[in-house]
Amino acid sequence: MSDIQINPCGESERTCGLALGALAPGEAAAARLHVAGCADCRREFESLQGLVDDLAGWPSDVVSPSPLLQERLEARISAETGRPSPAPSRTGWSAPAWEGVAPGIECQLLATDTDRHRVSMLVRLAPGASYPPHTHAGVEELHLLDGELWIDERKLTPGDYNYGAPGASDERVWSETGCTCLLVTSTDDRLR
Repeated sequence: MSDIQINPCGESERTCGLALGALAPGEAAAARLHVAGCADCRREFESLQGLVDDLAGWPSDVVSPSPLLQERLEARISAETGRPSPAPSRTGWSAPAWEGVAPGIECQLLATDTDRHRVSMLVRLAPGASYPPHTHAGVEELHLLDGELWIDERKLTPGDYNYGAPGASDERVWSETGCTCLLVTSTDDRLR
């Protein structure tokens, strides 16, 4: 049995929110800066990222409680704490829209770092879709969430990670089944 380590930092709750993608953009930027400088929060963030990545592939009806269960949980918490349950938020987070960027390829932009020329996005390829040959201007990191993806001769399946070094080229990227991945890459990649 492993030892549970409690993060002693007062920013632990915000670190958890950052890992879950539950912070507003301004608050997320401040949390990223804090995590970069705090060893305790960085360890917590990295361990939570693995868990979040694992959960990302789960069907949403498994991760989210049903409305009836949600009501029962709220009633029980209210009864035990003596406080009324909060009204549901209608102004909560909403997913960015999927945008078609090429035939069979859609992206959902998550974050942009214009100073470092980096973007983070979800990318979805339809069955049979392919991405054009390209050369990486910087580090490219890809985490496959569902489906299958081929990068040259390497087949990725859900949970696989692919690191593309700066200057490296991908000649053929395609999916026979369709797929969704998290991609962090340079905005300066060169298509050929």
